This record gives sequence, structure tokens and C-alpha cells, in this order.
Amino acid sequence: MKVGFRKPSLKKSLKARTTAKWKRQAKKALIPGYGKKGMGWVKNPKKAAYNKVYHKTTFGLSDILKLFK
Repeated sequence: MKVGFRKPSLKKSLKARTTAKWKRQAKKALIPGYGKKGMGWVKNPKKAAYNKVYHKTTFGLSDILKLFK
């Protein structure tokens, strides 16, 4: 498990910002529970637990920039 600073990935951050609104709306219409809070624990509890610990033990560039605002 990683602890500390997350290496920034320009490719992943660009992908997250450019995912189309219509694509999310289509998935929400077709997949019951898509985008609902807590669905990760229902679908894959092991991965959800890992992600929760990972996000609590690491920090990224955006977290550092929020401190200076």
C-alpha cells in the first residue's frame, strides 16, 4: 500500500475532465445503481476497502494546492 505523495498523471486527469456528460447519462439510464453513493461496496467490497485506505493515506498535487487557497 502506497503512503505519501501520488505521482500526477496528466493523461488520467485529462481523461477524467473530458468524459462526456451524455456518456454518464446513458450509463445511468442503462445500469441500475450507476453513480449512486456506496455502490462500490455492493459491487466489489475488497476494492472499495482498498480505495478508501489508499485515498486516506496518500495525497496528490491538487490536495497540496487546496491548502494554499
